[in-house]
Amino acid sequence: MSSMELVQHIEKLQEWENLIEEARAEAEQLRDLIKQEMLLRDTEELQVGRFTIRWTSVLTQRFDSTAFKKALPDMYKSFIKQSASRRFTISA
Repeated sequence: MSSMELVQHIEKLQEWENLIEEARAEAEQLRDLIKQEMLLRDTEELQVGRFTIRWTSVLTQRFDSTAFKKALPDMYKSFIKQSASRRFTISA
């Protein structure tokens, strides 16, 4: 593949990524409008036509690794494991 072809692929990729971001922003706006309506109706579940919309509170418990590392640094070191990955980036 030539340098010119790579540049064309990068430019096309950037166009698609911009389109994806615009679509995500639009979807988020629509989500927010629906949530506002649910707040106005003071409900966590709404039946609209063939759709059931739920916006519920969820409680989760997560392990606080930062606090664990501060409280027991030696034990923390004995339980960490290294992982490898590859990162793909394009900069202008």
